[in-house]
Amino acid sequence: MKNAESASGPSVIAPAARPGLTLAAVAVVQFMVSVDLSVVNLGLPQISSGLGFSAVGLTWVIHAYALTFGGLLLLGGKIADRFGHRRVLLIGLAVFGIASLLGGFAQEPGHLVAGRALQGIGAAALSPAALALLTVTFPSGKERVRAYGIWSAVNAAGGALGVLIGGALTEYAGWRWVMFISVPMAAIALGLAWRGVASAPPLAPSGRPDVLGAVLGTAGMTLLVFGVVRTEQYAWTSPVTLGTLAAAAVLLAAFVAVERTTTRDPLVRPGLLANRWVSGANSFNLLLGAAMASCFYFASLYLQQVLGTSPTLAGLQLLPFAFGVIIGAAVAIKLGYRVALRTLLIAGGLVTAAGFAWFGLMSADGTFLVDVLGPSLVTSIGFGLCLGPVVSAATVDVPQRDAGTASGLLSSSRQIGASLGLAALGTAAHGHTGPSATPQALAGGYGLGMTLGAVLLAVAVLIAFFVLPRTSPAAAAEHDAPAQGAPRLVPEAE
Repeated sequence: MKNAESASGPSVIAPAARPGLTLAAVAVVQFMVSVDLSVVNLGLPQISSGLGFSAVGLTWVIHAYALTFGGLLLLGGKIADRFGHRRVLLIGLAVFGIASLLGGFAQEPGHLVAGRALQGIGAAALSPAALALLTVTFPSGKERVRAYGIWSAVNAAGGALGVLIGGALTEYAGWRWVMFISVPMAAIALGLAWRGVASAPPLAPSGRPDVLGAVLGTAGMTLLVFGVVRTEQYAWTSPVTLGTLAAAAVLLAAFVAVERTTTRDPLVRPGLLANRWVSGANSFNLLLGAAMASCFYFASLYLQQVLGTSPTLAGLQLLPFAFGVIIGAAVAIKLGYRVALRTLLIAGGLVTAAGFAWFGLMSADGTFLVDVLGPSLVTSIGFGLCLGPVVSAATVDVPQRDAGTASGLLSSSRQIGASLGLAALGTAAHGHTGPSATPQALAGGYGLGMTLGAVLLAVAVLIAFFVLPRTSPAAAAEHDAPAQGAPRLVPEAE
């Protein structure tokens, strides 16, 4: 990351900035967003009976959030750069909290779907703004490594605890609390951000916005997510899915063409996509997201449908995954002071792939200790090694004026990867299982899905090896010593 002076004139961190509170606010935001991605799942049966959803309509409780969140992330990142990270974060938190409250009071299906869609809009604004604040507040050195490590651990904890929290709330407090739970978290994050994040002028130029590029990019991303999330209803080869994905591809191709030729302020600068750190980290992130979304899906199904575990117990048995990610993130913090980002991503990807390969050996007569706990710990430690470094790699050589855009791009690649991976690997697993739902057939299908996840991670490792620039911690330490007094990872001269 270039320092504030070289990127946009004077430093953007005002004297009143409180980095500790900023980190706390970003951590709460990430935990909230991660929890919200999964907290609703176990409440779906009660939601269906309580509000009278049809079988198809119920899926939109999930899809409405995924659609607006994934489709608007790029635009959210650009808006954060243009109007100020703090301002957009506060607005996004307010929108998210209000949407959660309205969704909890829903009286009919349309109310809840609208609330979930509004949650996605708020998340698309606050998520890249929060990550951009982390990038700007901790531009280099040990503080940056530690901040991203904490962000990684909180991100994983939210994802792992979301299912457990959702199950407990649904069982003991009612389904409405899977929506209400986000209100206090949004309020806490809002208070922390209000007190701890300093006001600063927007970092992006004030030129005319590229409205056409914004429309094309947002519409293309939204259609892509829309086509993928509906593959449960329409097969990959169906005219509906093929037509939707083809339209998304046309819109995104037009978006790229407009971004390369526009004289206005583009949604994504062409130079940003040409940056090897940005392109390599986002490609790695997309494949990592595809594999990890499938991991929770297959592991939870294996526990319940093959080993006969109850939903609540299955949630508890997946908790070690969160602890493993925290361990991996802590190791990444220790190594991040001395080891190149590229090396950490290669090592983390290989460890995660090994865990998936172990998962792929699951069988109908397996046990929790051998077929779930062991591979969960290996996979999660590898995942923890990757999480902080991939975020740092995606923003390490980005001008601060593009911090929000780069953060939105990274969040978008994770979301798209998760949607694509879950749909593609789920289809492959169910195809392998066939019409017979015996434990042997189910275990074989889930094992195949995990093995394919290992293949995706192997490809991610190759991307890190061949695309990401080599880094030199020693050269970085010399570069930053006068200004920061701590090492920072920067590209070597090539």
